[in-house]
Amino acid sequence: MGFPLEAVPNFSEGRNPETVDAIGEALSRHAHLLDVHVDADHNRSVFTLGGQEDELVEALLGGIGVARGRIDLSAHEGVHPRVGTADVVPVVGVRPEDMERARTTASRLARRVGEELGLPVFLYGGEGRGPAFFRRGGTAELQRRIDEGELAPDFGPSRLDPAAGAVLVGARRPLIAFNVNLQTGDLEVAREVAAVVREAGGGFPGVRALGLALPSRGIVQVSMNVEDPQAVALHDAVARVWAEARARGVEPAESELVGLMPAASAVGGLGVPNLDESRLLEPRLRELGG
Repeated sequence: MGFPLEAVPNFSEGRNPETVDAIGEALSRHAHLLDVHVDADHNRSVFTLGGQEDELVEALLGGIGVARGRIDLSAHEGVHPRVGTADVVPVVGVRPEDMERARTTASRLARRVGEELGLPVFLYGGEGRGPAFFRRGGTAELQRRIDEGELAPDFGPSRLDPAAGAVLVGARRPLIAFNVNLQTGDLEVAREVAAVVREAGGGFPGVRALGLALPSRGIVQVSMNVEDPQAVALHDAVARVWAEARARGVEPAESELVGLMPAASAVGGLGVPNLDESRLLEPRLRELGG
């Protein structure tokens, strides 16, 4: 038995606890549910799973099926971009030697979602073809790109499901999803800081960042993905966000880790309460054996 793989499916529901619980129950029937992060403003839930290839395929297929039956994307409101009820479903090879297993597992899952659930599935990954490439402009723009021949689903129909949209499936190495909240309601401040920090704006390589409003809390957030934690130290990215916010007269609020993080990236000074070994990826997966 190989070292467990990780999966981090993101579902477009963060306000209905019954739906979140139902998705979690479906996922945990076949794989180990390690973490659930729910955000009402994003209207999104991020589940972290561990398991072997067959376990993850069955778990993810079940979770996506529940989401398809319970979430109506046409009535969905939330600050996080999305194109599906099961918006993005990454399979993660924690060690470099596990990446081929992750890619094979992602392809198997994508085929079954297209064939058994009848949803259009796009395999993401590679230069310039991350989730943001497909989410640009939302579902209406994605359908237009399909209709005009710019894109084609890798599996499933060429029409987006009116309620469930599409599913983005990929394989990747571990990343860190990390949010820094700012003590202001001025969304422009968050957008300016995110623009400075992300790679596209000349910031840190492999860092994706968005400035988002959190209406229920009356504050804003810089939401980051650090895609290569070995190349970019998380504490450096966080320190830059704090510095840029303070340069605009805004103090940082509490930060939050979404899901689990590689153990090597866990340092103090991140502004996350209760950051202990339970939030570290490798120790949690070792508990599963392999």
